[in-house]
Amino acid sequence: MKHPLQEMMEKRRQGIRCGIPSYCSANELVLEIALRRAKERNIPVLIEATANQVNQFGGYTGMVPKDFYQMVLKMAQAIDLPENMIILAGDHLGPLTWQKLPEAEAMENSRELVYQYARAGFTKIHLDTSMKVADDPEGLLSTEVVARRGAELYKAAMKGYEELKAEKPDAMRPVFVIGSEVPIPGGATEAEDTLAVTKPEAFRDTVSTYQKVWNEEGVGDGMADVIAVVVQPGVEFGDEQVFYYDPAAATDLVAALKEFPGICFEGHSTDYQSAKNLADMVTDGIAILKVGPALTFGLREALFSLSMMEKELVPAEKRANFIETLEEVMLANPGNWNKHYHGDEAHLALCRKYSYSDRARYYIGQPQVVEAMNKLFDNLREYPIPMNMLHQYMPLSYNKVRTGELKLDPRELAMDGIVQFMLDYESAV
Repeated sequence: MKHPLQEMMEKRRQGIRCGIPSYCSANELVLEIALRRAKERNIPVLIEATANQVNQFGGYTGMVPKDFYQMVLKMAQAIDLPENMIILAGDHLGPLTWQKLPEAEAMENSRELVYQYARAGFTKIHLDTSMKVADDPEGLLSTEVVARRGAELYKAAMKGYEELKAEKPDAMRPVFVIGSEVPIPGGATEAEDTLAVTKPEAFRDTVSTYQKVWNEEGVGDGMADVIAVVVQPGVEFGDEQVFYYDPAAATDLVAALKEFPGICFEGHSTDYQSAKNLADMVTDGIAILKVGPALTFGLREALFSLSMMEKELVPAEKRANFIETLEEVMLANPGNWNKHYHGDEAHLALCRKYSYSDRARYYIGQPQVVEAMNKLFDNLREYPIPMNMLHQYMPLSYNKVRTGELKLDPRELAMDGIVQFMLDYESAV
């Protein structure tokens, strides 16, 4: 059985314009609505877990790769979505979380990480060896070092796949993404003035170096499994800014892609781009559109709107106070935001709530916050939202409720905040 992403690449070689959004999130409401929309639209869904979220030590979700796979599969089974409609992927798999370790230890952990992802059944794997580890020499890593470490991880992934195939003969062969010009996961940490697009010669050098090094490492045939290269096409976001896609700035890079019909570009940090920007990216060969923080940003935005309505409708002593609860939890556990947000206390408070980088996503799944969220939903079922108030706080959802497309239920309204961003990706591809 051919991998759906290999099928996508065949269509692109035939001149058919197509692409796929890649939903990078471990949030259960994001995953649920992504799976539901896959069933409604009868189109495969691509869901990615990052090395920060899910790894052999549990990541910040507490899940190892097999746990994440089983969680998504169980959610899909609950709505009768077939397993072959789900493409599970691993993002930034490599030394990302072990950069403070020397190479021997960092790569040992990285090999185990990639092995576990492939062994669990993940079939799209981003081999990201672009970051330096503790004993790397000064200066930039050479593309040769990046490619050689990538070859190590490819071997580990294929070992996991072969073991999986031995017990599950119809297991799909994984495809791979390479590339070292990767934006920082989750968005830029500081405001930037300009953003450099990957130079065509750097892209060509990446592909040719991988081909040479992988041949030397005995896995030259593995390049046939590589479907995409990560480049910087000129898109990024930070706390308050978004760099929008400019086709003119990427003209030379896009032209170079035509020399490699077997691959496309994968665009990271495409969050907050307009529907037209995203469509232009797909047309230009950036066929895999990664999005993560924007999805939980949309969820957080909807939950804040629901919380505002709760203040209007529910007696003070019964309120969930979701906004205040989220702030308390973020202040009590600052590790996931304090290195990313900068400024005085007033500015930090705004960032915790409204930053495009959406570090709040690390906290929305915390038990205390989930409890407040569920209480918010219960309260707004007991004290139903009037349509005129819904129009005030959630006008886009209001139109869907009015036409019968969306139920007037607080949980559904929360998920519709996610859908508002998904719609742009669905139309783009």
